Amino acid sequence: MTPSLQLSKARMLALGVAAFGLMSGPALAAGPGMQCGPGAQMSRLSVTGDGLARIAPDMATVQLGVTTQGDSAKTAMDQNSDQQAAVIKALTDAGIDQAQIQTSGLNLNPMIEYGEDRAPTVTGYQASNMVSVRVTDLARLGEVLDAIVSAGANEINGIVFAREDGADAQDDARKQAVADARRKAEVLAEAAGLTLGPVLTIRDNQNSGGGPRPMMRMEAAMADSVPVQAGEMEMSSQVDIEYALMCDGACAPKGPKGPKGHHDKKGDDMPMPGDGAPAPDEPIAPGIVEPLPETDAPAN
Repeated sequence: MTPSLQLSKARMLALGVAAFGLMSGPALAAGPGMQCGPGAQMSRLSVTGDGLARIAPDMATVQLGVTTQGDSAKTAMDQNSDQQAAVIKALTDAGIDQAQIQTSGLNLNPMIEYGEDRAPTVTGYQASNMVSVRVTDLARLGEVLDAIVSAGANEINGIVFAREDGADAQDDARKQAVADARRKAEVLAEAAGLTLGPVLTIRDNQNSGGGPRPMMRMEAAMADSVPVQAGEMEMSSQVDIEYALMCDGACAPKGPKGPKGHHDKKGDDMPMPGDGAPAPDEPIAPGIVEPLPETDAPAN
């Protein structure tokens, strides 16, 4: 007859927890100043850092187009198409590739006149055709604008400057954001009488923005040259970093989740004496003081 051991589920759980603690304890031990006693957790400090880098743009995107009016929808659209075709030709003649010109809006709306004591009447139609143009030679931007206005463009809704290779400037902004967060955390930790520990979490908030965006609306009569100042772009970055805090006073008590005095590090209930678990003064491992009772193996 082969002897066998029968243990309650609670006792088996306790033995497993103790064995795991013996095997993994040295590997999981925290460094100096990083340990908190039972029922406590390490305090943390969360800060936000901001960084900013400036760089000169090397391209511009212009929203421009033609708005026309006519007595009928067809008249308004025909006139608009003729003027817009002339504008696009002026762009290509100025060295703008067809791939850099894209239609961004086409609208045809009735013009309605409202009067007192009478129904609204349609007095005509307005057609609008807008295109987005990317200009990579900023030195010729003013010349291009002058050419399109001379060709018939009567609406420019905005200029957005950009940088094709702005990744390095964006990375500089991120480094500045991390350094700014570190500086803030050190000031706060020192003021609280604590020591700043290692980084626990870090998150990059994408918050980059373009630089100057002048908005302008032009009439057909323009000066010989359109003055445009590209200025500088601002590449911004924002990071959220969470640090550990060390030294005395850096450990905060945990709120109990189970019966008082019987919860583990995560706040979960642990087996209590009397339900099959070993008593507090009963050694679990290594070794057991009294031999476990032997029972007969169940008959096959």
